[in-house]
Amino acid sequence: MLELAKISANGQITVPVNIRKALGLKEGDKVIFIQGESGITIANAAAVALDRVQKAFEGVAERWGLKDEQDVVNLIKEIRQEVK
Repeated sequence: MLELAKISANGQITVPVNIRKALGLKEGDKVIFIQGESGITIANAAAVALDRVQKAFEGVAERWGLKDEQDVVNLIKEIRQEVK
């Protein structure tokens, strides 16, 4: 997909509708610009953040013995008891 956007005098751009749809963007969302070796990529900032969090926690559930939602609820209850 190839789309064109014009930069305003204030440095603003309007993200073309096809790109907004492809990135899952809606009004008020933030985008992130990622500079890599092959150029600059624009992405949905929330999606990038979620992806990074998921990667950071990859394997944690298995290490902590969390098999289902009830295990998570029990862990939260246990932590809350320790904080009191």
